[in-house]
Amino acid sequence: MTDKRVLMIAYHYPPVRTSSGIQRTLKFSEYLRDHAWEPMILTVSPRAYEAVSNDQMGEIPTGMVVERAFGLDTARHLSLKGRYLRWMAQPDRWVSWWPMGVIRGMQLIRRYRPKAIFATFPIATAPMIGLTLHKLSGLPLVLDFRDGMTEPGYPVNPSTWKIHRRLESRLIAACSRAIFTTRATRDMYAERYPDKPASCWAVIENGFDEDNFRDAEQGLDTRRLGPEGQMVLVHSGVLYPAERDPRAFFAALQAMKTAGEISAASLRIILRATGTDDYYSKLLTEYGIDDIVVIEPVVAYRTALQEMMRADGLLLFQAAACNKQIPAKLYEYARAGKPIIALTDFAGNTAGTLNTLQAPWIADITDAGKIREMLGTIIARWRDGTLQGVERQLADTCSRRSRTAELARLLDSLPA
Repeated sequence: MTDKRVLMIAYHYPPVRTSSGIQRTLKFSEYLRDHAWEPMILTVSPRAYEAVSNDQMGEIPTGMVVERAFGLDTARHLSLKGRYLRWMAQPDRWVSWWPMGVIRGMQLIRRYRPKAIFATFPIATAPMIGLTLHKLSGLPLVLDFRDGMTEPGYPVNPSTWKIHRRLESRLIAACSRAIFTTRATRDMYAERYPDKPASCWAVIENGFDEDNFRDAEQGLDTRRLGPEGQMVLVHSGVLYPAERDPRAFFAALQAMKTAGEISAASLRIILRATGTDDYYSKLLTEYGIDDIVVIEPVVAYRTALQEMMRADGLLLFQAAACNKQIPAKLYEYARAGKPIIALTDFAGNTAGTLNTLQAPWIADITDAGKIREMLGTIIARWRDGTLQGVERQLADTCSRRSRTAELARLLDSLPA
């Protein structure tokens, strides 16, 4: 057994059922052993999760320490008729996780003597626990920002923004390393906190896991999702109403349907596990496209990957407000080998990565006219058999094993 242990603090860890956000910490913990690092996981009790599933429990490495500290969801467990005081959900709805997270974390530190603490955001309570443990133990703190904690206008609520910015400032002041998934976010933080040395900042992008895809390919139904003559597009995972606003896309579909360019017989669009199903159900009815666009529930991760591989195209939404971010599902889409239809801002990191992967189907997420024009071309290309996905050679540059090797090198570089 190695003496190089790292305590990893993450809200998203099996058995939570969610979109691809769970994969980053899960795969780091699975592959760090290949680099002589032994991870220990500190996460929240499953009761805090809105949905759970055992489908990825088997991917937790055998014998690895996983501590699940008590925590509740303020909105579900501590509200009265759905209402609660704002301070009860700051910095987020899972702040009740903090006390037992600190207690359990210190017990793990005293027993196993890790070399470092790794905490991933979101959820904000996770790095807050990491910060407290760092102050109590003196261990180096490594922060993993899957998204930026604050940006201009995000979080939207001014009080929440101020609380997050104060927490962010304390975290950056205390950390030895801060990891980001895009270069633009890293550069934003480096400019925001100029007193931190350049060695503090690092980029480890998201990726896909080849083992998960190989497992999903076992017994894969090779038939297309739709019947003959019907193109099927899939959006897999959370569709944030603000950050991934699909209304211009819905307007484009409405115009195409009215003009007779598409119908339920020729096009089917699946929105899988949106996170706000009721909101989108109402919108689809208002736009008159609920016969073409269907909302489907969360499924097991393996099933979601299989659906990606059987679709005719994969939808990606990312607004300009998130230009410094790249949806984690982009990398899985690339490995699935199907055409990626991206509605985003051309100046953002998402568009830049798609260009690197030679995925050409990009339209402005706010421009219904351009979206309609692009969809018309895509449908025509699909019908004549010339629509292609990302080449496997390019997709393979985004594997999670290679990302974990980067993390191991970063951990090796920490001060003793």
